[in-house]
Amino acid sequence: ETHFGQQLLIRSKQGVEPTDAGRALYRHAQVILRQVESAQAEVSVVGRELAGGVSVGLAPYSTVSSIALPLLTAVRSRYPSILLHINENFGGVLSEAMMTGRMDMALLYDAGPIKGVNFERLLTEELMVVAPAGTGLPGDTGTAVAIKDLVDLPLLLPGPMHTIRKVVEQAYEHAFEHARVVGEVESVTLMAQAVRNGLGATVLPFSVARRIMNVENLELRRIEPSIEVQVSLGTPANQPLSGPAEAVREVLGSVVANYIRTSSEAERGPQ
Repeated sequence: ETHFGQQLLIRSKQGVEPTDAGRALYRHAQVILRQVESAQAEVSVVGRELAGGVSVGLAPYSTVSSIALPLLTAVRSRYPSILLHINENFGGVLSEAMMTGRMDMALLYDAGPIKGVNFERLLTEELMVVAPAGTGLPGDTGTAVAIKDLVDLPLLLPGPMHTIRKVVEQAYEHAFEHARVVGEVESVTLMAQAVRNGLGATVLPFSVARRIMNVENLELRRIEPSIEVQVSLGTPANQPLSGPAEAVREVLGSVVANYIRTSSEAERGPQ
């Protein structure tokens, strides 16, 4: 308190609470302590194999969730002394964790510039309607549907803060329509169960629907005009990545590139 010239704690018989200045110092202290830990881990293994903890965030309802297992496998194979922590959470949580130095990097939907986070766009996802069989979508199976054809379709979507929810509602607004949201589901597992049990349809990237649901007996339709979301790699803007984190970032780039290549080949089918 003498050093900063501010009262940092409020002391009373009920306990101790931080002031606004104390909370600000605490946020900086988290970053500083993490940097010290990274420096200690990196310096201690100079001349030896990379070691230390690296945290990677993944956005739910995103194709990048499919990357988690290949990433973990590749890091374990190449850098067995790196402790990889994978956290699947929403973009706002992941961005805040990177800004405060609690997370090294995250693959998340790019919702625009965020102070304290650098973004590198990696891939584009097209969203599709995933509906129970017999929903009554117009046209033949495999044909695209327009937003106006989905007005009466009961939708199960993530909460209002999720990028998928935002872009879906924006698409309806551009068509001068209103989405009929009958449930907000944050759990990927529950979403799969709810759609398969006929409680409503949802809107997801095809690869995600294929991964979390048995798409047999489900209708999957493209939407016209198409609804797309950008997936980006986010890293903290106010601090450099540690040696282990740089190594994981390189592995992540290879895993993502391989995923994009194999996905493109699967879409083209046998030649």
